[in-house]
Amino acid sequence: MERDELADFLRRRREAIRPAEVGIADGPRRRTAGLRREEVAMLAGMSVDYVVRLEQGRSSQPSTQLLGALARALRLSDDERDHLFHLAGHQPPPADGVAALARAGLVRMLDLLGDTPALVVSDLGEILAQNRASVLLTGDHAAYTGDRRYAVYRWFTDPVFRTLYPADEQEALTRRMVADLRAAAGRRAGDATVAGLVERLRAASEEFRRLWAEHEVAVRRADRKTILHPRVGRMLMDCETLVTPDQGQLLLVLTPADAEARERLELLLVLGTQAFPTSGPVR
Repeated sequence: MERDELADFLRRRREAIRPAEVGIADGPRRRTAGLRREEVAMLAGMSVDYVVRLEQGRSSQPSTQLLGALARALRLSDDERDHLFHLAGHQPPPADGVAALARAGLVRMLDLLGDTPALVVSDLGEILAQNRASVLLTGDHAAYTGDRRYAVYRWFTDPVFRTLYPADEQEALTRRMVADLRAAAGRRAGDATVAGLVERLRAASEEFRRLWAEHEVAVRRADRKTILHPRVGRMLMDCETLVTPDQGQLLLVLTPADAEARERLELLLVLGTQAFPTSGPVR
């Protein structure tokens, strides 16, 4: 870990960001160049004290999860993110697979979408980044580790995660998730990450084994789903999917499909964050 270099890099990247780039008002009394330390802490979900110690070269070695949060908060490019990991004494995450981080350009798009729920998802269903509206709509997915990072794994191993969706829509959602995973497995033939996930799902769920054996294939592009929100009720949402050229990451944008859903989303944005009982898949 190169503490002094890491401290200088973080400080300079913080000072280079305009508050408006991350949705923070740039008021007339602002004297700090770029973001304040407390603003970085807020965006990264960590304490201000730890950000201060990082910038002063006094911190312990940050974890890869913390580095990923800092990379997103500071809107680092892929090259800058890799440099951050090297300075902290870690290997950068691979371009795809279980440790992937959301691409900087997609994270910026999340900010631009504002009150429209949107999230960045890997081709295997890992939720890599969300905007505030998405967290309010489907819960905060940032804390999941291991196989629980994958929406498809949670869907087949924990029935609680299905409660966001009406019972009469769950079979269709289940089949679409399996068919989409089958398409990803085809694109990434020979990839140990995909093969391992499939085998663990086969071992954990008889339902998954049965559907996987049917060999249905379908890439998820656009669809409509009903979300049963615990606070504002039933919401019919359209989901549009934008895919990166290598098909490794997707930007999912959820918009209200009718006036009732639009009104309930507006209410949800006013009500703000709550303790979310479940954060089921949105793919």
